Amino acid sequence: MLDGRVLRSRSLTGLDQEVYALLTTYQALIRAAADTACTRPGMDMDRISFTVLQTTAADTVATATGILPSAGPVDLVGTIGQAVLDALHPACHRQRVKARTRKNPTSKYGPNAGQHPTTSQNYTVHATVTFFEHGLANRSRK
Repeated sequence: MLDGRVLRSRSLTGLDQEVYALLTTYQALIRAAADTACTRPGMDMDRISFTVLQTTAADTVATATGILPSAGPVDLVGTIGQAVLDALHPACHRQRVKARTRKNPTSKYGPNAGQHPTTSQNYTVHATVTFFEHGLANRSRK
């Protein structure tokens, strides 16, 4: 969340204040993203780039541009939302082309190394759903 930054406070109360400020900022950014997503019905929140959201918000605050609303009706999107909408991720996710691999080389499961498949596996599931109009007959209890 901090992207490699170190907190600057030297006291516990300062650390509390800094952490709550970061959490509040991230919550405000998430709400701005949600407001932006609501302007396009059916759009997935996964398409919104948090990096674009964060850098546009930082630039907007640093340069103090687009902070005051325009004279007309209030728009939920605003400067930050418009930049996010201009840089959306693709609508569909790309397919996994490589099997998952274990990342820990010192795993306690070392003897099983190389036992997992080297290619991704596709599975097809066929299901049959049966609806009974009158339900099932009760079984006699003997």
